[in-house]
Amino acid sequence: MQKKYTDKEEQLARFAKAMGHPARIAILKFLASRNCCFFGDIHEVLPISKATVSQHLSELKDAGLIQGEIFPPKVKYCINPENWEQAKALFNELLSVSLPCKRQ
Repeated sequence: MQKKYTDKEEQLARFAKAMGHPARIAILKFLASRNCCFFGDIHEVLPISKATVSQHLSELKDAGLIQGEIFPPKVKYCINPENWEQAKALFNELLSVSLPCKRQ
Protein backbone atom coordinates (compact mmCIF):
# COMPACT_ATOMS: atom_id res chain seq x y z
CA MET A 1 0.00 0.00 0.00
CA GLN A 2 1.42 3.34 -1.06
CA LYS A 3 1.18 6.25 1.35
CA LYS A 4 0.00 9.56 -0.06
CA TYR A 5 0.71 13.10 1.00
CA THR A 6 -2.22 15.34 1.75
CA ASP A 7 -3.18 18.15 -0.61
CA LYS A 8 -2.05 20.61 2.08
CA GLU A 9 1.38 18.96 2.34
CA GLU A 10 1.84 19.02 -1.43
CA GLN A 11 0.77 22.68 -1.69
CA LEU A 12 3.03 23.69 1.20
CA ALA A 13 5.94 21.90 -0.49
CA ARG A 14 5.27 23.80 -3.76
CA PHE A 15 5.26 27.11 -1.91
CA ALA A 16 8.39 26.18 0.08
CA LYS A 17 10.25 25.11 -3.05
CA ALA A 18 9.37 28.37 -4.79
CA MET A 19 10.64 30.30 -1.77
CA GLY A 20 13.84 28.23 -1.63
CA HIS A 21 16.17 30.92 -2.97
CA PRO A 22 17.17 34.24 -1.34
CA ALA A 23 16.43 36.17 -4.55
CA ARG A 24 12.86 34.85 -4.55
CA ILE A 25 12.43 35.86 -0.94
CA ALA A 26 13.70 39.35 -1.85
CA ILE A 27 11.27 39.51 -4.78
CA LEU A 28 8.34 38.46 -2.58
CA LYS A 29 9.25 41.01 0.09
CA PHE A 30 9.55 43.73 -2.57
CA LEU A 31 6.21 42.85 -4.17
CA ALA A 32 4.47 42.51 -0.78
CA SER A 33 5.50 46.07 0.05
CA ARG A 34 3.73 47.42 -3.07
CA ASN A 35 0.45 46.97 -4.86
CA CYS A 36 2.12 45.98 -8.12
CA CYS A 37 5.21 46.88 -10.06
CA PHE A 38 6.87 46.33 -13.41
CA PHE A 39 9.72 43.93 -14.14
CA GLY A 40 12.21 46.79 -14.42
CA ASP A 41 11.39 47.95 -10.89
CA ILE A 42 12.18 44.49 -9.54
CA HIS A 43 15.39 44.19 -11.54
CA GLU A 44 16.65 47.53 -10.19
CA VAL A 45 16.58 46.34 -6.56
CA LEU A 46 18.25 42.95 -7.05
CA PRO A 47 21.97 42.36 -7.68
CA ILE A 48 21.33 39.80 -10.43
CA SER A 49 20.89 39.81 -14.20
CA LYS A 50 17.56 40.40 -15.93
CA ALA A 51 17.52 36.81 -17.18
CA THR A 52 17.96 35.50 -13.65
CA VAL A 53 15.23 37.78 -12.30
CA SER A 54 12.98 36.50 -15.06
CA GLN A 55 13.68 32.87 -14.07
CA HIS A 56 12.89 33.59 -10.42
CA LEU A 57 9.67 35.38 -11.35
CA SER A 58 8.68 32.38 -13.44
CA GLU A 59 9.22 30.00 -10.49
CA LEU A 60 7.14 32.20 -8.19
CA LYS A 61 4.41 32.54 -10.79
CA ASP A 62 4.33 28.77 -11.45
CA ALA A 63 3.86 28.19 -7.71
CA GLY A 64 1.00 30.69 -7.72
CA LEU A 65 2.58 33.11 -5.27
CA ILE A 66 2.66 35.98 -7.77
CA GLN A 67 0.71 36.93 -10.85
CA GLY A 68 1.70 38.90 -13.91
CA GLU A 69 -0.25 41.05 -16.30
CA ILE A 70 1.06 42.07 -19.71
CA PHE A 71 1.02 45.75 -20.63
CA PRO A 72 3.02 45.67 -23.88
CA PRO A 73 5.95 45.95 -23.87
CA LYS A 74 6.02 45.59 -20.08
CA VAL A 75 4.82 43.03 -17.56
CA LYS A 76 3.37 44.10 -14.23
CA TYR A 77 3.74 41.72 -11.26
CA CYS A 78 2.01 41.53 -7.90
CA ILE A 79 1.38 39.08 -5.09
CA ASN A 80 -1.46 36.62 -5.73
CA PRO A 81 -3.53 37.53 -2.64
CA GLU A 82 -5.51 34.28 -2.42
CA ASN A 83 -2.45 32.04 -2.62
CA TRP A 84 -0.45 34.38 -0.36
CA GLU A 85 -3.06 33.89 2.38
CA GLN A 86 -3.07 30.14 1.76
CA ALA A 87 0.74 30.02 2.03
CA LYS A 88 0.64 32.01 5.29
CA ALA A 89 -1.96 29.64 6.74
CA LEU A 90 -0.05 26.51 5.70
CA PHE A 91 3.29 27.77 7.04
CA ASN A 92 1.62 28.93 10.27
CA GLU A 93 0.00 25.52 10.69
CA LEU A 94 3.34 23.76 10.22
CA LEU A 95 5.34 26.09 12.44
CA SER A 96 2.78 26.12 15.25
CA VAL A 97 3.13 22.37 15.88
CA SER A 98 4.38 21.91 19.42
CA LEU A 99 7.56 19.94 19.78
CA PRO A 100 7.29 16.88 22.05
CA CYS A 101 10.43 17.74 23.95
CA LYS A 102 12.64 20.77 24.00
CA ARG A 103 16.42 20.51 23.98
CA GLN A 104 18.32 22.34 26.62
